[in-house]
Amino acid sequence: MASAAVETPAVAEETKIEVEAQPESEKAEAAAVEAPAASEAGAEGLDDKEKKLAAMRQIEFYFADANLPYDKFMWTLHTANAEHWVPIKTVASFKRMRDYQPLGLDWVADALRLSTELEVSADGAQVRRRTEPQPPKDQFERSIYAKGFGAEVDGLQKQLEQFFNKYGTTNAVRMRRIDGTKEFKGSVFVEFADYKSVEAFLNADPKPSWNGEELLIMSKEAYCEMKIKEKGLTGKAAQGKRQALAGPKSRGFNAFREMEEKSKDKGKSKEKEAEKNPEVFLEFMGTRIRVHEEDGVGHVKPEDVPLVRGATLRFTGSGEQVKFDEVKGTLKERFARAPFVQYKSGETSGLVAFDKALNEDEITYVKEHLKTLDGKEVSWDIPNEETEEALQVERAQTAAQRALQFSQRNNRGGAAEAVAAGVAGVADVADAAGVVDVAEATGRRTAARRRRQRPTASRPARSENARWSPTARPMRVSAARRCPRLRPRRKRRRRTRREPGAGIYIGLLGKT
Repeated sequence: MASAAVETPAVAEETKIEVEAQPESEKAEAAAVEAPAASEAGAEGLDDKEKKLAAMRQIEFYFADANLPYDKFMWTLHTANAEHWVPIKTVASFKRMRDYQPLGLDWVADALRLSTELEVSADGAQVRRRTEPQPPKDQFERSIYAKGFGAEVDGLQKQLEQFFNKYGTTNAVRMRRIDGTKEFKGSVFVEFADYKSVEAFLNADPKPSWNGEELLIMSKEAYCEMKIKEKGLTGKAAQGKRQALAGPKSRGFNAFREMEEKSKDKGKSKEKEAEKNPEVFLEFMGTRIRVHEEDGVGHVKPEDVPLVRGATLRFTGSGEQVKFDEVKGTLKERFARAPFVQYKSGETSGLVAFDKALNEDEITYVKEHLKTLDGKEVSWDIPNEETEEALQVERAQTAAQRALQFSQRNNRGGAAEAVAAGVAGVADVADAAGVVDVAEATGRRTAARRRRQRPTASRPARSENARWSPTARPMRVSAARRCPRLRPRRKRRRRTRREPGAGIYIGLLGKT
């Protein structure tokens, strides 16, 4: 991208670097662009095409990686629109665009259509970058210092840009000014687009000169080291100086830094939210399912529940008052986990669901050991796919509710991992296949707390109605402990020591 730079704020030579000043429109409302004037050329000495290229390069600089992320006003314009369109009327009103204002907005839009870095909207009223801004790399290494330009005169900025462009493409030419007075120091920092241009400038033969006077030139890194040596800086002070000169906006607005800080804050918020409400998963029929929360109630998505055929049996012909324990008590001897029983009092049929598909031997076992229910002979078969799928979804939903309750009850700023032991078989509604995944920290804290509260010989067990407390049983305290004056005096121990040229002194009496 061709070089162009706006005027820079005053910065002290020893401690600050110069950066492009924010467009004048940030300090005052953008002035309307005047209608084209046929008799005024704006930029003298240039034909229309050259003027368009010059205007294009200037606006390209406003949107360049070297300026946009470090110019608060430009960044505000860039982010004000979701698609990053910026009104051409606004950028055409900036101070460096005054020469082109008499030519009108349509002329500026035509100039911007020549750019490969920017694109113009269909109506010709807005402009934006073609790519997302990227953090500039190696700016410090691609920058040089030059001194010997004398006092500032009108048009010096453009003269400097033209001077340095002879050695290669520049991203920015920054005139250095005295802090407070804004007087030009006669020196500049120049950021070239590539290392080749830097080498071409520093190794030019003859050496670069201005108005017949040879310039003092060096890399920006060499200038930094020179200032550190002059001031005698070491350690953190020297490191701070290097950092101050490392980029165009080491201090002040930096969009990349702000985005990084917001990202960190957002990440911390997510972490806190995750700690507060950890994700809960349910191990159901061999599949790990995410438990979602809605209005404080856990549930799973039906499409996440796997269909396992042959894991459910249906009985028919039973009495109308079947006891759940009649089914569970009989089958617990064969199956590790008690089955899920779906039955309503007054009916003569029901469903018995298991945590896996049954083989022929297991089906035979059920038929042989549960020939009657509530005193009546029953028949067993496998329900159709639709019925079995609906039951498995119901089982998963019930297990999800209990899993969320379990995690909320056990989570205290961390998470724990626990098997939903006893979930199945409670009121014959819960499912035995539920495993709750929560974080480990709380589990460890809970175990430690239980160990501390475990009864010992010196610590009685807590009652059923109250937690154990060290003050639950009064301790006997001796009178001496209650009243320090009653404590017997300790005998002072005798010490021996040997000193040069003396005998042995015993204790505190000084006897030999």
